[in-house]
Amino acid sequence: MKITRIERSVHRLPLDPPFKPSWDSRARHHFDVDLLRVHTDEGLVGVGSGDSMAGFGGHEELFLGQDPRDLDRHFRVVENLSFHYGRCWPLENALWDLYGLYTGEPVWRLLGGRSNRVRCYASSGSLREPGELADLAQLIVEEGFPAMKIRFQRPDWAEDIEALAAVRDAVGESLKLMVDCNQGWRMPWDTTRPWALKEALAVARELEDLDVYWMEEPLHRGDLEGMRLLREEVDLRIAGGEMTRELHELRRLVEGRCLDVLQPDCVVTGGILGLAQLARQAVDAGLEFTPHSWGNGIGLMANAHLAAGVAGSSYFEFPFDPPTWTPERRDYPLVDPLVPDSEGWLTLPEGPGFGLELDEKRLAETRIG
Repeated sequence: MKITRIERSVHRLPLDPPFKPSWDSRARHHFDVDLLRVHTDEGLVGVGSGDSMAGFGGHEELFLGQDPRDLDRHFRVVENLSFHYGRCWPLENALWDLYGLYTGEPVWRLLGGRSNRVRCYASSGSLREPGELADLAQLIVEEGFPAMKIRFQRPDWAEDIEALAAVRDAVGESLKLMVDCNQGWRMPWDTTRPWALKEALAVARELEDLDVYWMEEPLHRGDLEGMRLLREEVDLRIAGGEMTRELHELRRLVEGRCLDVLQPDCVVTGGILGLAQLARQAVDAGLEFTPHSWGNGIGLMANAHLAAGVAGSSYFEFPFDPPTWTPERRDYPLVDPLVPDSEGWLTLPEGPGFGLELDEKRLAETRIG
């Protein structure tokens, strides 16, 4: 089997009302999906999506004519490209989908088959007034989710704590609560300084009083020593690593015992092969591995296969912040949006590859490039 063509396209869904993410001072009026398909001479087509893969154009010849089953070889080439250019990992994901199609097995089984499902936590994305956030939490309980992640990054973190306390008062112990402090990275136009260690420690003490399960990205992504010291000082779990660029940096987080919960994303760093190795290292070290999955449903499903097949993650991120962020908006390239069952479980397909069906009509209607 040989790779004959790598097809890339861009699709845009208008958002009305717009989505206002906590990590971005600019509202999102549309949602773009960069879609990649790897074609073969046997008619099989693997699909991946996530990053725009800036700089990949012109490097297709590194893969054309190659056997798509040579996953280690392709992983190393994508790793090199991702060092020199943009994050090209959706291509590696598509090759795993293709390998599953060839073998007739789902990717989660090819990765070890530890489980065929993940239990989702509802990952909210916007900043709301305390009462509105409490209402969302009650809806999340009704939807069957066992846990919810709340976003911080209001002008004063005391306001963040007020919103969190309102949720705890509203739902009691019926939800595990996580908090994303959004201090690890910024959008290009955002020059706000991240918290220092003592500020993060003060916030962590408040979170402990409210029985928070984990505290995500409390410090700048490069402050490894600060993460380690914070982890030693508090009882709640410290999480991070979603946008870490290279695998060796993630390995340092594990080896340095900087985090309790490791959250890389296979469409952003390391692909499925690299993160499968990292997940095993993390689990062996007594850490939790649960991928970031804030993107479209194709990337979410790739990360779900990884989490289920290798790590058996306790909780898996499921972006959910209606009405501005819903499965229907997120998964518009798919025939069926991904939705967990009434107890928060997302069961992965038994069919080959990622088990996804693209909505070709919708893709044609939304294509812009």
